[in-house]
Amino acid sequence: MNLNLESKTAFISGSTQGIGFAIAKQLLTEGSNVIINGRSQEKIDKAIEKLKQVSDKAWVSGIAADFSKPGEVQDLIAALPDIDILINNVGVFELKSFESITDADWMSFFEINVMSGVRLSRALLPKMRLRGWGRVIFISSESGINIPENMIHYGMTKTAMVAIANGLAKLTKGTQVTVNSILGGPTYSDGVANAIADIATSQNQDVESLKSYISGTTNPTSLLQRFIEPEEIANLVTYLSSPRSLATNGASLRADGGVLNTI
Repeated sequence: MNLNLESKTAFISGSTQGIGFAIAKQLLTEGSNVIINGRSQEKIDKAIEKLKQVSDKAWVSGIAADFSKPGEVQDLIAALPDIDILINNVGVFELKSFESITDADWMSFFEINVMSGVRLSRALLPKMRLRGWGRVIFISSESGINIPENMIHYGMTKTAMVAIANGLAKLTKGTQVTVNSILGGPTYSDGVANAIADIATSQNQDVESLKSYISGTTNPTSLLQRFIEPEEIANLVTYLSSPRSLATNGASLRADGGVLNTI
């Protein structure tokens, strides 16, 4: 299926690795022009070198910005060209007991995970509406529906992303602009892979065996029975980015591997 994404320009926050990088790779494969983002130019340059091997049909560049710093975000927004596809992907997470989560932790998570998408959407969505075409996608999580007891502050931000996406979609009536969110499940991102590798080394265990054990014990309701690969999230994002997905708007789509056991 041709997704008709040639010559569309996409910006993906937090995209030098993991899900964001996989999304950039898929969009480039479809012929889109892609602007990636990371906290340092060094990370961006390394990611661009890898992405340039994907396709010679499209163009890739990057803008460094730390989304915990509003000033850097404003500079990033000012540097962006007209954007057809906005992927609000940047985010942080950690395991922490509720009693240990400080006010500063709550504000930091909200600043990065929620306000990043708010600021980018506020700047870019009106231009999409004027042009009559655009895509805004929030990379949320099943943790925004089934809040983890050891990541309540993280789950809160993912719930907020779903709410914002749903509200913004109501501003797109009569246009070919859509706003959706994705409820991703437990994904084998670079951070997770590195953590499991470190544990395996310290315990003298096989990485694949430990990976399977952790997936089974921490995600017992998973129908997939394994970690989701970043590319599997990217597949859905790429479809939602395309003109073929116009009838899907204001939706929260699951790519959770069946972890959520509610409709």
